[in-house]
Amino acid sequence: MIELDKIKIMLVDDHQMFIDGVKSLLRNEKRFDFVAEANSGEAALEILKNITPHILISDISMPGMSGNELINKVKELNPEIRILVISMHNEADIISDIMMLEAEGYILKNTGKKELSTALQKIADGGTHYSEEVLLSLMHKIKKDKKHDSHIQKLSEREIEIIELICKEFSNEEMAEKLFLSKRTIETHRRNISLKTNTKTVVGLIKFAFRNGMVML
Repeated sequence: MIELDKIKIMLVDDHQMFIDGVKSLLRNEKRFDFVAEANSGEAALEILKNITPHILISDISMPGMSGNELINKVKELNPEIRILVISMHNEADIISDIMMLEAEGYILKNTGKKELSTALQKIADGGTHYSEEVLLSLMHKIKKDKKHDSHIQKLSEREIEIIELICKEFSNEEMAEKLFLSKRTIETHRRNISLKTNTKTVVGLIKFAFRNGMVML
C-alpha cells in the first residue's frame, strides 16, 4: 500500500492528446501527482533512470518498443513500480499476455473518469484492477481453451475459497470475518496457496485462477 499523500504517476503513450486527456480528467483529484510523461517506451526508460513513480500508466500499441516490452523491462528495473495498462484492445490473447507480465491493471480507453480513478486507487492500495469487459473477454478464452493446471489438484476446498475471495479483492481482515477465521490463519492459508500454485504475487495468483476457470463474473 502506498501510504503517501500523493500518488506519483507517469504516463506513457505515443499520442500526446491521450496523455493530456488523462491529466485533464484527473486534474481535480488532489491525491494524484503526474510526475513524468513520455511518448515512447525508450523515452520512458530513460526518464525512469532518474525518477521512480508509484504507478506507470502505459498503452501497449506504440511505435518502436511495445508496451509489453516496456512492462517487462520496468518490472525488471523496479518491481515496486505498479503498471496500469490503458488500451483500445480487448482481445483475450493480448490481455492474457499483459496478465502474464503481471501488470496490476488493464482498462479500456473508452472508460470514464470514475473507473480510471478507481483503478489507480486500488493499485496504489496494493490491489489490482482489470475491468469487467476485459475479464469477460479473458473468461471466454479460458472456457474455449479448457486448460487446467495440475497445481489445482493440490488445493483444499478452503484454499480455493480463499483464492476466489482474493480475486474479488477481499482483504485479509475481510476474509477472516467472512470465513470466521483468524487473520493469522488466513495469512497461513495464503502462504500455502502461494507454494501450491507456484505464484509470488497477487496478480500471479489471479492469473492462475482465471487460467483454471476458478473465477466467474
